[in-house]
Amino acid sequence: MGGGQKSDKEKVEEEDTDNEAGEGLPRQMSETSVSAAEDDDDEENSNKIQLGPQCTLKEQIEKDKDDESLRRWKEQLLGAVDFESVGETLDPEVKIISLSILTPDRPDIVLDVPDNGKPKGLWFTLKEGSPHNLKFSFRVSNNIVSGLKYTNTVWKTGVKVDNTKEMIGTFSPQPEPYTHVMPEVVTPSGMFARGSYSARSKFLDDDNKCYLEINYTFDIRKEWAAC
Repeated sequence: MGGGQKSDKEKVEEEDTDNEAGEGLPRQMSETSVSAAEDDDDEENSNKIQLGPQCTLKEQIEKDKDDESLRRWKEQLLGAVDFESVGETLDPEVKIISLSILTPDRPDIVLDVPDNGKPKGLWFTLKEGSPHNLKFSFRVSNNIVSGLKYTNTVWKTGVKVDNTKEMIGTFSPQPEPYTHVMPEVVTPSGMFARGSYSARSKFLDDDNKCYLEINYTFDIRKEWAAC
């Protein structure tokens, strides 16, 4: 009753088959891991929607100048754009005008915006355990900037300790600057949190065009630096 006994040759062939299957599994997992890492790196690019050829702002308006309702909708969407002063430049321009740190513990810390993206020496000092916000103003010109975002990466002794990304939005060109306040964060506290840090901040758009990159250092201490 049952399947009966198998010959020695059949047993050897089955063991060889099992070994080959067992050896193939780690190799397959390794290839999958590499593929997953590549997918993570390309995630933002793969999720982008292809919107077709980009047009200047004037070209966008001229396209539908005979459609009164659509023209009014565009003007309402674009806000306070001076259509007579908008140039023929395809690429938008974003200029960061001011940066400051807001905290209830002391007057605002106004930061110098370096043209070369490299502040001299220590850029600022934060008190441990203190709530604060980053506030910045910027001006948009030439064309609409789509998907403007702020990223900030922080290292301590060469180890990445924080990575922040904040979507700011899409903005049309206008003479008056825009202002954005980041969500409140609390400075880490404790003996291991105090010390010197290096960081890199970037302002980018949907096409990953970088309008400003700042490489800087800052300290976390027990108390605020003297005003």
